[in-house]
Amino acid sequence: MVSKFLSEIQINLIMLMLITTSCMAQQTTIYLIGDSTMSNKKQPETNPEHGWGQVLPQFFTSQVKIDNRAVNGRSSRSFITENRWDSILKTLKKGDYVFIQFGHNDQKVNDPKRYTNPHTTYRHNLIKFVLDTREKGATPVLFSSIVRRFFNEHGTLVDTHGQYPLETRLVAQAYHVPFIDLQYFTEQLEESFGVEGSKKLHLHFEPGENSFYKNGKHDNTHLSKLGANKVAKLAVNALKTHVKSLEEFIK
Repeated sequence: MVSKFLSEIQINLIMLMLITTSCMAQQTTIYLIGDSTMSNKKQPETNPEHGWGQVLPQFFTSQVKIDNRAVNGRSSRSFITENRWDSILKTLKKGDYVFIQFGHNDQKVNDPKRYTNPHTTYRHNLIKFVLDTREKGATPVLFSSIVRRFFNEHGTLVDTHGQYPLETRLVAQAYHVPFIDLQYFTEQLEESFGVEGSKKLHLHFEPGENSFYKNGKHDNTHLSKLGANKVAKLAVNALKTHVKSLEEFIK
């Protein structure tokens, strides 16, 4: 009787483990691919710099996993040539999502390992990300790059990304991909904070003001924790409208 009772317990435990494993395997994953404006940063407890993808998990429920593969300094070209995209394709599955944001480093005309012509190679790479994602049964989402804080002497925010955001939009239209125009949203964000106030969205420290940047820092591209949270919130609000299937995962 005792042996039979133990056998039943063992069977139930095995079944529970199988069910749990199955549920975990089927958990929806959102992969993030992009550059430093999106990536996770080292030493987050002391490092003032944050990528907007780094703070994204707080906006989603535990039903979805945020797998941030964005890396500092990467362009659409180098992300592929370094086999970072191939590593994602090995685990990407039906029902997952891929958030795609490149452009900042694709502009590096003096670096052949990163530079892409916006109308040829950059476009080709975006299309590759989209088609490869769909082949796996997952959903691609294209994002335009966030703006740099670049105000001219008249206090006008000036574009620094050229044709890359436009090409992202054109690929989204041609291939019917959800498109989140972070360039537009972050332009509004920067302007709402103003020329001086917008420094809080980025990394502006005088020498001795911040222990992480003892010699000071004046960076108008990368985001502070405040800036990252503001951008992530803009992205999430836009996702509610443009990617309805994600609504159930958003807090």
